[in-house]
Amino acid sequence: MAKYKRILLKLSGESLMGDQQYGIDQSRLNDYAEQIAALVKSGVEVGIVIGGGNIFRGLSGAAKGFDRVKGDQMGMLATVINSLALNSALINAGVRSRVMTAIRMEPVGEYYSKENAVDALAKGEVVIISAGTGNPYFTTDTASALRGIEIEADVMLKGTRVDGIYSADPEKDASATKFESITFDEIYARNLRIMDLTATTLCKENNLPILVFNMDQKGNLQRVMNGEPIGTIVHN
Repeated sequence: MAKYKRILLKLSGESLMGDQQYGIDQSRLNDYAEQIAALVKSGVEVGIVIGGGNIFRGLSGAAKGFDRVKGDQMGMLATVINSLALNSALINAGVRSRVMTAIRMEPVGEYYSKENAVDALAKGEVVIISAGTGNPYFTTDTASALRGIEIEADVMLKGTRVDGIYSADPEKDASATKFESITFDEIYARNLRIMDLTATTLCKENNLPILVFNMDQKGNLQRVMNGEPIGTIVHN
């Protein structure tokens, strides 16, 4: 039995690059699709939000002179590109999947609504919710928190390149220690930026736990669903 019945999976756009410097690595994309498809076939309901940093990041665009609002809108479109790619890979892996968008762009994707998303999940479809929140100044982490709350997910799984939350950046500080579990209040007190503060606060106030784990290690998604003690759980 899976530990969670309905999940919101947040995927990093950067992770889709694999070993490339830009864009989508097909091998990594197919690997993600296979892992997600295995969950769906076991009866888990899966909603997904994916970032766009492998294509364009609004903040970096603003730093180069783009208007921040336009830059964030470009970032939203980057998430739609990634969502369409993952949708195609999931269908090839044998599961039904649909892309919803936070801004209207039919026929590219269906305009997001909670009712339609929950109905699709109940029918065994993967629902990929793209274009962030549809508003500038909000990250895809915040979109993940918002959509996870809306679809009444049991947990938000944040797939990253590291295997959990550490006291410091483990790539820069060899003495950094990993947390098996940590409260939202401790996240604030230690100033650990696992997500932006808006996203963290949304999860805290709506009691949506976050599990941070290494999605790039094949099989980890299933291990999380089996209840194995990997990653870090954030809770109230």
